[in-house]
Amino acid sequence: MNYHNRIFTAVENSENGEVSTRTIFKYRQEGDLLTGSYEGGDIQKGFLIGLVGDDGCLDFRYNHVNVNGAIRGGICRSTPAVLEDGRIELKEEWEWLDEARSKGHSVIREIKVTDR
Repeated sequence: MNYHNRIFTAVENSENGEVSTRTIFKYRQEGDLLTGSYEGGDIQKGFLIGLVGDDGCLDFRYNHVNVNGAIRGGICRSTPAVLEDGRIELKEEWEWLDEARSKGHSVIREIKVTDR
């Protein structure tokens, strides 16, 4: 599975998460290296870096600055599914790496340029 130049938005998130349907993720991939940026909603600007497994699963670290000026970050494992229309949906299990170390789950779905 290749994530290069794909764009996603959140469709579900745990209450303790900060991304929303207004957050846009832009992914880049070189070999098994995944990088990305995200912003919108409660996120001023964020970045992620990780690896794409042979099965298409993603393991990455993320960091962002939210609209309150706080720097947040964590770890995430995303499992892909291909929708009937060919878009990718990622089911994510994540954990903040702050003192609380709270965990959550989210779903992000690919946006086609024609969807915007």
